[in-house]
Amino acid sequence: MVFDKQLFPGAAVFAAVVEAGSFAKAAEALGITPSAVSRSVASLERRIGVRLLHRTTRSVNVTQEGSQFYSALSPLLAGIEEAASLASGSASAVSGLLRVSVDPFFSRQILAPHLGTFFEANPQLRLELLTREARAALAAEGIDVAVRFGVPQDSSQVAHLLLKTRVLTVASPDYLKKRGCPRHPTELTGHICIQYRDPQTSRPFDWEFRRANEAVRVITSGPLLATDVGTMLEACLAGAGIAQVLALGVKNPLAKGSLLELFPDWPDETFPLYAFYPSRQHLAAKVRVFIEFCKEVLC
Repeated sequence: MVFDKQLFPGAAVFAAVVEAGSFAKAAEALGITPSAVSRSVASLERRIGVRLLHRTTRSVNVTQEGSQFYSALSPLLAGIEEAASLASGSASAVSGLLRVSVDPFFSRQILAPHLGTFFEANPQLRLELLTREARAALAAEGIDVAVRFGVPQDSSQVAHLLLKTRVLTVASPDYLKKRGCPRHPTELTGHICIQYRDPQTSRPFDWEFRRANEAVRVITSGPLLATDVGTMLEACLAGAGIAQVLALGVKNPLAKGSLLELFPDWPDETFPLYAFYPSRQHLAAKVRVFIEFCKEVLC
């Protein structure tokens, strides 16, 4: 097959439109006119014989074929960028825009306090943090890396395990004074338990307890179903009920005694935190640096 040399410039412009979300923003990023962007994408569509973008006077949306094309194209463009960096001898230079989809709780509790240090170490890097409960379609949304709790679901992405954090069952001293302290997980059926909705299934998380080879699943109930970890945690601190939380985010309340762990003799229920990125042979330096940064702040 003879390579069509005219495909590459059009493909690069198309990728810029997808990542910017409009012809005007893509034109600004590329330093060309919006009409030049439009002509380049139209020429690309004619050459490959499919419509990649739906255009209206107000918006630009990626077609199904366009999304598939971008998913395959994105790692190739990233590889070219990495190759250019290696060829120029600046592989260690970290610059440009890094778009990160990140769990809101992790972003607020763990990441944010250390961002000043991160920017001091990487002064040429700009960071766009997209805090969402649901996982994003990385390639289709132009996201470089995502940091999410939970077991990987998409086999097309690279999943890099950052840590496994314990799942703790906690309550405030006020709640325990009023309601009594359960001695075994099965006693939770008689208590008010704050539920948290799994963003992947839209159902409350199951409450499970593990130690060695023993596992117990307990059906819990309560009047509050939360979709935000911060709200659940504040409600628990206020004595609204018992909650299951990640040890990663409650070190201070436990140290102060404002929350008490109920079942320290059931220590083996854990929940993973992963960094996800599109599958590619050469990982961009900015993504590599960010993943290492996440590992450092989690130590």
